[in-house]
Amino acid sequence: MKKMNANRKTALVAGVCYVLTFVSIPTLVLYQAVHDPNYIVGQGPDTAVVIGGILEIIVALAGISTAVVLYPVLRKQHESAALGLVAARILESGTIFVGVAFLLSIVTLRRAGAGANALVTSHALAILYDRIFLLGQSFMPAICDLLLGVMLYRSRLVPRGLSLIGIIGAVPLLAGYFAIQFGLIGQHSVLAGLSALLVALFEFSLGLYLIIKGFKPSQL
Repeated sequence: MKKMNANRKTALVAGVCYVLTFVSIPTLVLYQAVHDPNYIVGQGPDTAVVIGGILEIIVALAGISTAVVLYPVLRKQHESAALGLVAARILESGTIFVGVAFLLSIVTLRRAGAGANALVTSHALAILYDRIFLLGQSFMPAICDLLLGVMLYRSRLVPRGLSLIGIIGAVPLLAGYFAIQFGLIGQHSVLAGLSALLVALFEFSLGLYLIIKGFKPSQL
């Protein structure tokens, strides 16, 4: 009974962490202003960018937590793959931290009154954010979900259909990432957004499943 209770708590915490990784969705709107070429010489508060940065930090910490919390359970299935998931999540979250630092640097320059002299620098920082966003929130999530999907599929800790969404979803996300890299589609195009749909569905559904159901008892 104690073991089952511990596993249920692990599933619950992991599920909550996965759901928390979606709190940065509002940044799609919050970051619009900072991507304006003249943002650094404009007027108005920087509150939206700062809030967006805080939300992304929460996502980064939640992302690491998902892998760390699941590690004791997943290592029983494949220790090397479970450790690889932890490493991949840390790398993914590290890129998010760096991206936030880029945007908050623009805010710092704006508050310091850098003005037109810092236009080139602010443009470069915004571009760097977009590029590292692709790596940290497009390429790395595909790797993470591919690893996790395979481990969950083999272990049957959750329904195999759910695991397959993660495995299959990694393919279009990787395809979208490379299509953007080679200039075939735009980073903010509809196709780029659609390429991430299955991965987003997998992670959100997995989070809800772990919160509501937990791991399948027969597989623990």
